[in-house]
Amino acid sequence: MKEQNNVVKGVFLVALGASSFGMLASFVKLAYKSGYTTAEVTYSQVILGLLCVSLIHFFRKKKSDEAKATGKDIRNLILAGTSMGFTSVLYYMAVSYIDASIAVVLLMQSVWIGVVLDSIATKTFPNTTKLVAISLILFGTLLATNVLANEINLDIRGVIFGFLASCSFATTMFASGRIANHLTATKRSMSMLIGATIIVSIFVFITQIGPNNSETMMNLYQQFSDNTSGIRDFDFSIFYGWGLVLALFGTVLPPMFLNMGFPLTGVGLGSIISSLELPASVTVAFLVLGEDVILIQWVGILLILSAIVLMNSSLLFKKKELELE
Repeated sequence: MKEQNNVVKGVFLVALGASSFGMLASFVKLAYKSGYTTAEVTYSQVILGLLCVSLIHFFRKKKSDEAKATGKDIRNLILAGTSMGFTSVLYYMAVSYIDASIAVVLLMQSVWIGVVLDSIATKTFPNTTKLVAISLILFGTLLATNVLANEINLDIRGVIFGFLASCSFATTMFASGRIANHLTATKRSMSMLIGATIIVSIFVFITQIGPNNSETMMNLYQQFSDNTSGIRDFDFSIFYGWGLVLALFGTVLPPMFLNMGFPLTGVGLGSIISSLELPASVTVAFLVLGEDVILIQWVGILLILSAIVLMNSSLLFKKKELELE
């Protein structure tokens, strides 16, 4: 009974973590409507997130047998965290061009990209189950974005940024599952956020601070983009406004809940529950932003969710078999 209660608790925690991250795109859209730039949104999130996670790490009760981080561990985690920074930048740029409900569908392509990365790393070809799941994800994406009927106006820039974000996100998941797993979740998150902060800081300088203070950088910037609306003084008011919300739902709550929940649910069930990020994001975009989500898109979303369940079914059934033994 106690073990069953732990699983239920784990499911609840993973669901909270996934849903929290799913709401993020809609909050970013609202921040944009308030006049903030992508640079301000991403920078406030990572800085406040790093501050919160660092405080949690330094004030939590430490165990005597806790593993110590080596210099190599920290360097590898910071390097892995750079992909987290790229994910934030690319995802938020995608959200600036396309609907939040479409952006999260593109981000979920990280599922099959992760399979490809794992196959390359292990030098093995994906099995039939994974190939079927990948096919379902790709077909579900076509339906969820409704490109077949061409009824949704998709800005190609948003699609490209969304896909690149999914590649970066898959890299983050791939690396975080293999680097310094002996360290605590807060220590690993803190180190990875340092890497993310480095990338985001570079992005902020290149796209806003630099062009705003240098005519040479402004001319260089205009070679790549004719949109100079974000070239102005950095608006620090975002730190006590939307920045707090973005840090909470994007950097603090998701990893905390997921790291607490996954050990209780197991990888198979946890991965399935974490896919709630997709319907949560689409539902919030529909309710809060008023984005149109037609029936064919919901069918596509269900196909993507079915693929995730299929991909993790072997792990789920294996856990049940162990419980019966």
